[in-house]
Amino acid sequence: MRTQFYNGIRRKQVNGPAAAVLKFNQEVDESPRVVAHGRGYVAEKIIELAREHGVYLHEDPGLVENLLDIDLGENIPPQLYAAIAEILIFIEEIDKKY
Repeated sequence: MRTQFYNGIRRKQVNGPAAAVLKFNQEVDESPRVVAHGRGYVAEKIIELAREHGVYLHEDPGLVENLLDIDLGENIPPQLYAAIAEILIFIEEIDKKY
């Protein structure tokens, strides 16, 4: 099957949703690690479980495409630090409010 990408909306229509899960423990890890990722049915299940457990979901098609290229268990590369840092800061601010 040949994957076709036209734009973000069309990519989702052709390939289904995509999702990646990051885990970060400041005491153990240098940077967040990719602990799960997938497309289609797997992504749907990741999103469903995250919602059931109240896990914060952030939608960024470009970032998720980069995260899908990382092997499971690997730390994110330095090129993604800024994007992930912004998300972590946002999550921390949300936690402080609630």
